[in-house]
Parts: sequence; structure tokens; C-alpha cells
Amino acid sequence: MLLGIPKILSPELLKVLCEMGHGDRIVIADGNFPAESVGKDAIVIRMDGHGVPEILDAVLTVIPLDTYVEEPVKLMELMPEDVGKIAVPIWDRYRDIVSAHDKRGANAFGGIERFQFYEEARKAYAIIATGESAVYANVMLQKGVVS
Repeated sequence: MLLGIPKILSPELLKVLCEMGHGDRIVIADGNFPAESVGKDAIVIRMDGHGVPEILDAVLTVIPLDTYVEEPVKLMELMPEDVGKIAVPIWDRYRDIVSAHDKRGANAFGGIERFQFYEEARKAYAIIATGESAVYANVMLQKGVVS
């Protein structure tokens, strides 16, 4: 055990976060995300018993977001047929969490169309597969410089 490290961060995940360099991306995926197939060329870490918000908060306690890009946090956008039909309240929780760790707050967020999100996730350094049951709960983070 270590002081100051959230207990949810396993040794495997801490190692991956430490290995990541500036500009590398990590996806924290909901339970419906095809983590194993999309992450064939990435490191996939299973955290099925946890939700995205608690993992997002813990990860952001140990890595900074990239300050050299406008939107280092990317969300999977709703499909056109879901707009106006599906609410995504979990995004508000993400904005609160990011705001607690990055002064840009909601301005650190951008959206990516669903299938483009999958393509970008294929290039990620790692994917954390969670048991999150909220829909459209996937979030991609771009790591910044640790100073």
C-alpha cells in the first residue's frame, strides 16, 4: 500500500499510467464498450466491479491532462437517433470531476462521433473496461506533462 494513492488504482493500472507519456491516451470504458476487440493493440485493464466516475477521479489524482490541446477529454457523442431521447447525466458528473482536477473544467471536453471514437480508441495506449451501466459513458483522456 502507498500513501496518497487512491485504493482503486491497482498496481497494474498504476504501472500503465506511469508508462504513458505526454500525449498518450487512455479510455475509461463503460460495460457495453467492446474493450477487448477495440483494444487488441492496447493494454486492456479489467475493472468490472467499478464505475467510470470513481475511476476517472482516481486516475486524475495521479496524471495531468494535456495542456497543449484544447480538449484533452473526449466523450462519445450520441448517435443522431438517440439525441433528445437519451439523457446522459453521467457527463455532468465527469465535468464536476474534471473541474476538481483541471482549471479548464467543462472547457476541457470535446465530443467524438461514436464510430470515430472507436477508431481513436484503437490508437489508445490503454483501455480500462469497467462495469459502468450508464449509456454513452465512455471517456478518453490525453495525458499531459508531469511537472
